[in-house]
Amino acid sequence: MDNTNEERLKNPLAALGLSLIFPGLGQIYNQQVKKGQMFFVIAIILIVTMFAAVGFVLYPIFWIYNMYDAYTDAVKMNSGEIQTG
Repeated sequence: MDNTNEERLKNPLAALGLSLIFPGLGQIYNQQVKKGQMFFVIAIILIVTMFAAVGFVLYPIFWIYNMYDAYTDAVKMNSGEIQTG
């Protein structure tokens, strides 16, 4: 089955929104599954480290970066700068 360009386009706001829900979901939406899984694991580790106070600083920084990454990767995929998968 031949995918048209419209079928491969990613919605940057959807990627951003999914990453807002939980880190890694936007990357998985962008078909960057390994990256999404890695971000998911990092987020869990940072949540656990919140009990040691380190996570209170690092988790919000990571969360913001995660949303930025999902959005910009979706834009780059739509323009053909990077490939999906």
